[in-house]
Amino acid sequence: MDWNHYRFRSLWTLPAPPGEVYRALERVEDYPRWWPQVREVTRLDATGALLRIRSLLPYDLNVTLRESARSPVAGVLEGVLGGDMDGRARWTLTPGPGGGTLVRYDQEVDLRKPLLRRLAVPARPLFRANHALMMRAGRRGLAGRLAAV
Repeated sequence: MDWNHYRFRSLWTLPAPPGEVYRALERVEDYPRWWPQVREVTRLDATGALLRIRSLLPYDLNVTLRESARSPVAGVLEGVLGGDMDGRARWTLTPGPGGGTLVRYDQEVDLRKPLLRRLAVPARPLFRANHALMMRAGRRGLAGRLAAV
């Protein structure tokens, strides 16, 4: 087992229609406005950005995100990650109950940040819990943002 390799899946139900959710998720530069753990986003170009992420644990992750797939019709946004973690992330949106949206987030990454690699075995449960807290906060933040629109 590679202790620095992670696969995450998060499922969100949001009360807004898929088109609205898609438009919010494709605007990565707005994430810090509604997702507390996404502290800063700097656009590199039309398809790339640098993100600074910090959740409950006392470390920042600096990650480049490069768009690799985009389909509003299929409800898919996918990106390649680099920097403190390498891998991919994918949002998949489908119609949900009552006109809402079911959001599936899949992420597969390898940690590259030296400190996190050194702590791979003892801190693995903390890293997974940290990610779960971040995703929960993201769902709450996006739901609030969509309700305010």
